[in-house]
Amino acid sequence: MRTPRFYEPQALTQGQELNLSDTVTQHVSRALRMRPGDHLILFNGDGCEYRAELTEVAKRTARALITEITTTHRQSPLKVTLGQSVSRGERMDYAIQKATELGMHQMVPLFSERCEVRLNPERQEKRRQHWQQVAVSACEQSLRCDVPEIAAPQSLTEWINSVEADLKLVLHHHTAQPLGEFDKPTSVALLIGPEGGLSETEVEQALAQGFKPVAFGPRVFRTETAPVAALSVLQYLWGDLG
Repeated sequence: MRTPRFYEPQALTQGQELNLSDTVTQHVSRALRMRPGDHLILFNGDGCEYRAELTEVAKRTARALITEITTTHRQSPLKVTLGQSVSRGERMDYAIQKATELGMHQMVPLFSERCEVRLNPERQEKRRQHWQQVAVSACEQSLRCDVPEIAAPQSLTEWINSVEADLKLVLHHHTAQPLGEFDKPTSVALLIGPEGGLSETEVEQALAQGFKPVAFGPRVFRTETAPVAALSVLQYLWGDLG
């Protein structure tokens, strides 16, 4: 049985005995019904894994002793920032989960011209927190020790005017440049439209800011499929899937 693995957002050191966060405590005590003496793995986003042993488990509290620190090498050398148009419900969750598993560095949720989702500022922050937890859960499952940032939602225009990367790409199936024509980058910004696609005006704005049009095959992807296909290809060419 695989040792349970949890994100613990606090400083961790060898020999430290700590109170586990409420989220981890709930999983340990209620979901998994673990007991003192059971082992678990913690990570906090610093690139290390912390093996630990439970010393106390109650309904509302749990404590663990860190027994071993291991430096991991699971971060992709290619930093991919996704500008992902916001989609409804499970579609957005799916895109974040799979992009995290495939080594995404950061995702910026975007409001584009044909985006069907509208959120007031309060709802935006609640959704961002939910999306960040989706990424954390994906890290726990996929053995990632770095947690990609889910940034605050912003307009598509704001993002394309400010994002920086060695190579900036926009998914656009009408016209595309072969990836083999580009020099190997260390960072990529990838713009993905909503279910209805980007408008011609938005594509032109992206091209004016240095984005290059690219397509991954002859078929048109759904908005939640696009980051999976794109990241798979990018990580194969320039990341750690080759």
